[in-house]
Amino acid sequence: MDASLHSDLLSSATAKLRALVRNPDAQFHDGQFEAISALVAQRRRALVVQRTGWGKSAVYFIASLLLREQGFGPTLIVSPLLALMRDQVTAAERAGVRAAAINSANVLEWREILEKLQRDEIDVLLVSPERLNNPSFREQQLPMLLDRLGLLVIDEAHCISDWGHDFRPDYRRIRDLINKLPAGLPVLATTATANSRVVEDVAEQLAGGAGEVFTLRGTLARDSLRLGVLRLPSPRMQLAWLLSHIEDFTGSGIIYTLTVSAAEDIARMLREAGHQVAAYTGRTDLEERERLEAALKNNEVKALIATSALGMGFDKPDLGFVIHIGAPSSPVAYYQQVGRAGRGSINADVLLLPGTDDAEIWEYFATSSMPDQVRATAVLEALGQADGAMSVPALESAVNLRRSPLELLLKVLAVDGAVERVAGGWMRTDLPWSYDADRYKRVAASRVHEQRLMIDYENTRGCRMEFLTASLDDPRSAACGRCDNCAGAWYNDHIPEESKDNAQNALGRAGVSIEPRKLYPSGLNRLGHTLKGKIPEDEQVSIGRALARLTDLGWGNRLRQLFADPADRPIDKTMFEACIKVLSEWNWEQRPVGVVAMPSSTRPQLVTSLAQQLAAVGRLRYLGQLEYRGKPPQNGPGGNSAFRVAAVADAFEIPEPLEALLANAPGPVMLVDDLTDSRWSLAMAGRALRIAGAPGVLPFTLGIAG
Repeated sequence: MDASLHSDLLSSATAKLRALVRNPDAQFHDGQFEAISALVAQRRRALVVQRTGWGKSAVYFIASLLLREQGFGPTLIVSPLLALMRDQVTAAERAGVRAAAINSANVLEWREILEKLQRDEIDVLLVSPERLNNPSFREQQLPMLLDRLGLLVIDEAHCISDWGHDFRPDYRRIRDLINKLPAGLPVLATTATANSRVVEDVAEQLAGGAGEVFTLRGTLARDSLRLGVLRLPSPRMQLAWLLSHIEDFTGSGIIYTLTVSAAEDIARMLREAGHQVAAYTGRTDLEERERLEAALKNNEVKALIATSALGMGFDKPDLGFVIHIGAPSSPVAYYQQVGRAGRGSINADVLLLPGTDDAEIWEYFATSSMPDQVRATAVLEALGQADGAMSVPALESAVNLRRSPLELLLKVLAVDGAVERVAGGWMRTDLPWSYDADRYKRVAASRVHEQRLMIDYENTRGCRMEFLTASLDDPRSAACGRCDNCAGAWYNDHIPEESKDNAQNALGRAGVSIEPRKLYPSGLNRLGHTLKGKIPEDEQVSIGRALARLTDLGWGNRLRQLFADPADRPIDKTMFEACIKVLSEWNWEQRPVGVVAMPSSTRPQLVTSLAQQLAAVGRLRYLGQLEYRGKPPQNGPGGNSAFRVAAVADAFEIPEPLEALLANAPGPVMLVDDLTDSRWSLAMAGRALRIAGAPGVLPFTLGIAG
């Protein structure tokens, strides 16, 4: 570039940087202006891999403004999370960038935003990767955008790669989008968490046929972070430590957990102990998420107890600490989450408390995210035989797969070109498809390797920051001098006996509700059943109770051990006493008059002993056990609702003596089982009891799966 043009571009870009950060003396970090110049002056495709807080967003906002001044169209930013979009829009406005987002949280604003786009009144539009697969957006808005586009930005670009720790099928569509771009249109991909394999994969997809990609890769070490690992023997001791030491940490922060149940349980226990905390998970409503993010930014809470739903892009420069109860499945994922801390401060504390069941949880999430050949083939056959598009509910009734994994599988097949989302549902394309077993085998092996690295991080005696950055293939990895291995343990590991007792009491609390099924799933007619619509009230079960969810921190752990043991034995005394406590706190409208046991082909002693002892202690009549018509249902856990109902709708038979008793029952009966998953077995067994004359059915189980 000509020296004078370079000088003019640097001067203009610096002015915009100072407006963005509200600092009249601000200067670019190493590499920032080089990336801007590659996009604006050279109109290249660029990949920026830099640590959290380096200023990747400044690169694309300033480049957008400079390109707009040259007469180019708006920037399209593909961004993965609502929290990230909100922060990006706010940051853009500080720099004088007219920004807007199209996502599931602002549907009512879409028309106004699209009208502004047509009037050229928007500089930057943020969309989710899922929006690229929306038929209306893909067919109507996207072509108009591509015709006028000045810059395409792919934020959190590691999501493009199969090898990335947070791979998302919808992100792979971006490769197709890039291939449609006209020559000379600049593209920027950014991430803070990519090892060499991911960098190479993303760069290859970014290049398409446009030549070499400008790659800027900086050091990933975070001088502000003080890392540590504290091993404790049980969830009880972890909670006791939190109860004792959460206030030791400066400012406010995030406490990450691996499951929704753990986040909700820990938040409840800490709140009841007087700490200002709240749970933030995938189950949190969008409006509540926004409120909680603001509360954390304004230091109105000590911590959010969060799953990975609070992850990429959440921006609180003075976040004081990040604690993990349970380890993420790879050092790369861990680095991404701890990167939320210390972005704008000198010091921030990062502590990992590994869980005893981490490996089990890693395995569950790894297998649930991989497409299954048998189910993929079933989906393709159903779509191929359909006369037109099939909705997801219609597909559910054609293949035995629940909604979430079915939608994930459809996304994978769509990216492979085998299916297409259209108005009204999904259709099979003419492209052949084969299960890429080698690819999934390689990905699975890569994930196992990452899990082993995470265990190595927990056990290393070397510098923890050096280990993390080396895991991301940073050639400049070096000892930090601050972590617990470099400078000694900086955290207090003493746990007072009172905290241990309080934690034990909190974890010993038992009882969760079992919500009744009230609607039959659609598509049962295709499986030979006439059931449909709302379940008649006089055939419904009432709200039930369970000792715990299997994912709970307290009794959940005991139940997981129980169900992992293939041996069948009567209920043990401690667990039975906990069940009695649950029943004593169950405020039913009418006390049950008897107890009925579900039939069990795997744990008949457990179920029968539980039912009989509950009847004895409650001075209720034990009415016996339901029976199966023929063979027990073979539908295992995980199938979708239509298949689950079809398997159990006519499965239960009421023995004549029990039927005679029910015909004259003056009140509801308690229906006892060991474990419920979809709740359809309880619903259909309860329906049979209601039809036989039971005035009501109150389900009780030891565990709830999921």
